[in-house]
Amino acid sequence: MKKTFLFLFVVITTTIFAQNKLTIESGNLSFLKGQTEVNVERNYGSPLFQADNFTETEYIERRHKETVAKKGEEAWKKWIDTWEQHVETIWTEKFIEGLNRSKKIKFAQNLETKYTLIIQPKWMYAGWSGFVTQPGKLTAEITIVETANPSKILAKFIGDKIEGVGSKVDYSMEYGRIAAAYEKTGKEFGKELKKALK
Repeated sequence: MKKTFLFLFVVITTTIFAQNKLTIESGNLSFLKGQTEVNVERNYGSPLFQADNFTETEYIERRHKETVAKKGEEAWKKWIDTWEQHVETIWTEKFIEGLNRSKKIKFAQNLETKYTLIIQPKWMYAGWSGFVTQPGKLTAEITIVETANPSKILAKFIGDKIEGVGSKVDYSMEYGRIAAAYEKTGKEFGKELKKALK
């Protein structure tokens, strides 16, 4: 009976979150032919979290209550410090790491280049670890603009619930699982870049 419920739970969860793809909303990447470097910026905005679409403040408040109740204030301080590191730097770094797997163009922050790629997370799902692991997921908007004229959008992609798998991160913590989703999103964009630059 337990196995049946577990199977149904996995099927339902998979069905709900089974997008896991990158799609082109507008433009294409052909203009990047001949480029060797592209600048990367993060526009964090106000992403939502979990199936309930919590704001980040709501998500953190819930996580605070859970952590303090189970492990105390010291554990919470460690958690929130690590979370903030991921928000500020690590998630973007993992995305760039995924981008650079394509080896076609170097992507990095703070470059003086003709084009800038901007990633804006729209929704994140923390997943869980245990006997059955549910990967973290990321929905993000990726745009490429002219650096000198950011209002000129040359290409726009949407990563829809990209699952964070195949990454060297701490899957036991949600910020690690989300980091994996950032890296996978970068890899998926890299695949599109390879197609465009053939």
